[in-house]
Amino acid sequence: MTSPKTAKAALDARRGAATLAAVLCAAGPCATEAAAQAFPTRPIRLMIPASPGGPADIVSRIVAQHYGEAIGQPLVADNRAGAGGGIGAEIVARSQPDGYTVMISHSGPLAIEPLRQSKPSYDPMRDFTALSLVAEQAYVLIVHPSVQAKTVQELVALARARPGQMNFASGGPGTGIHMAAELFNLVAGLKVVHVPYKGAGPGMGALIAGEVDLMFNGISSALPQVRAGKLRAIAMAGTKRSNLLPELPTIQEAGFRYDTSGWYGFVGPTGLPKPVVARLHEALVKTLATPEVRERFAAQGIDGIGSTPAAFAAFLRDEMAKWRKVIAASGLKGD
Repeated sequence: MTSPKTAKAALDARRGAATLAAVLCAAGPCATEAAAQAFPTRPIRLMIPASPGGPADIVSRIVAQHYGEAIGQPLVADNRAGAGGGIGAEIVARSQPDGYTVMISHSGPLAIEPLRQSKPSYDPMRDFTALSLVAEQAYVLIVHPSVQAKTVQELVALARARPGQMNFASGGPGTGIHMAAELFNLVAGLKVVHVPYKGAGPGMGALIAGEVDLMFNGISSALPQVRAGKLRAIAMAGTKRSNLLPELPTIQEAGFRYDTSGWYGFVGPTGLPKPVVARLHEALVKTLATPEVRERFAAQGIDGIGSTPAAFAAFLRDEMAKWRKVIAASGLKGD
């Protein structure tokens, strides 16, 4: 990962260039503004700060095809897992603010990972342009079939009897599914040990192989393995049951104050021209309204969510405040 000093220098240089461009535009016709009005004229890079096969990747693939049709140019997927999504986010933060690099983010790179670092290489609120929330999906608490627990109460009792001996997989430190498990540790008074993997997909593979005991994951990734009998679902992580697993209770129903889910939203680098922001947002709204996207989301237990850029920015501030408290209480600083 690029050092914080190098990343900061690159960001400062980009902001300086943007300021110079603004001065030149004020003095006369601006080619940058004309280009923004014609946007897009070539393919758009879609950064996915997660490994293939995980919940963020599944949401991205559903959206990408129809989004490309709505905006008139194909989206080229670029999966960059690692550092809680921070590797991909840093690339986007340093990219040119022309609309040709966007990111579909989950909570990790924008609301969690920067809070874990004493010297983060980017600022989620300063270095990105919020475009829209896209989707939300429930997390499921799943275990390997060898784990002798079929309910939340049984799992909690087992973990309390074996402090520090049970473990959970995640898609890497600072990811949403990592924090979902840490929050469970916190509210249930457990000491289940974190075992990070390079993405949610590899984490699921480890759980299926019995390398770890349990995991939180998006329902779209967990459901096929549960239905195949390779994993056992214990509970839903949100406030309500899922239509796809109506018999499965929530963690709250077991008596714990617990609520978290996976969310996904589009951002670009800071300094995007207003016409580009408007075009990117318009295409997202159109994409989320298509019957094909709505049907595919529903089949995966995903809720499509559109928002204004301002509403998404406000949502990000709230998410950062939420996870800041959990990180402080759990001592989960990354460096």
